[in-house]
Amino acid sequence: MDITFAASKLEQICNSERRLRKRYGARMAKAIARRLAVLKQARTLSRVPATPPDRRHALTGKRKGQYAVDLVHPHRLVFEPRRESGETGNPDPADVTAITIIEVVDYH
Repeated sequence: MDITFAASKLEQICNSERRLRKRYGARMAKAIARRLAVLKQARTLSRVPATPPDRRHALTGKRKGQYAVDLVHPHRLVFEPRRESGETGNPDPADVTAITIIEVVDYH
C-alpha cells in the first residue's frame, strides 16, 4: 500500500527508529514500526488483519471515514484512505490502495 503522512514531522518521526524511540518510548516505537510494516506490505486495506494484534477498524462519529490499528493500549495509529477528488462515503477496504497517516493518539 502507498503510505503518506498528514504532517512532515510525523513522517520524519515514523521513518527513523531513533526518533520513534525518543518520541514514544521503545515499546510503542516497536508497535508503530510493526503496524507500518504491515500496512506497507498489504496490497489493499482489506489485507490488514481486523483481528488482534493489528485490529484494523473503521472509526465512527467525528472520525467517520478514518481507520485505526491498535498500538500499545490505549493508543492507535489513525489513518484515512487517500481518495480521488470528489469521492465521498466510506470506500470498500478492498478498493483502498493508498492511505494517509493522520496521527498516533489515544482518542478514548
